Amino acid sequence: MTVTEPTTLALGQDTALVLIDLQTGILGLPTAKPATEILEKGVALAEAFRSHRLPVVLVKVAWSPDGGDLPTANVDRPGPAAAPPAAFSEIPAELAALGDVVVTKRHWGAFTGTELDLQLRRRGIHRIVLAGISTSVGVESTARTAWELSYDLVFAEDATADTDADSHAHTFGKIFPRIGKVSSTDEVIAALGS
Repeated sequence: MTVTEPTTLALGQDTALVLIDLQTGILGLPTAKPATEILEKGVALAEAFRSHRLPVVLVKVAWSPDGGDLPTANVDRPGPAAAPPAAFSEIPAELAALGDVVVTKRHWGAFTGTELDLQLRRRGIHRIVLAGISTSVGVESTARTAWELSYDLVFAEDATADTDADSHAHTFGKIFPRIGKVSSTDEVIAALGS
């Protein structure tokens, strides 16, 4: 059996950062890793991408005030019955910057019913660095669709959290290694300069 060395992470001009649901209402949820740490890592990643003139996409979840676009499904654990207040979807001031692409989603994944794919492809993006909250819901749903759309994926594990530690561990241990490269914030930032 031949053992292969892991490849060095290289991130070129065809790379974008996509941060999932780092917004006031989601950051207030009880996560297995403190949400403040996830936000700090997200800010560091965003600043690094901006300094290399690479796209930063901030994805948030929101619904119409009347709740008419809330997902409807016959499930055991339904989502919200009414639209949360507008403040729920606000992106923290320390994360947002002029020139970022902001995508509003109404489902778990960031591609369904949004212009995310269009925004990435028109910018020549083929690789996505993905992070945010929550690992097994919004991040994983977005990742699965991105993989099916043939994007190369890199996951910043320390910039990603779930409300359940076992769900986070399962996604990063079983799912993400099969559809992308698992990395860290520091490794991603270092790769931007390579």
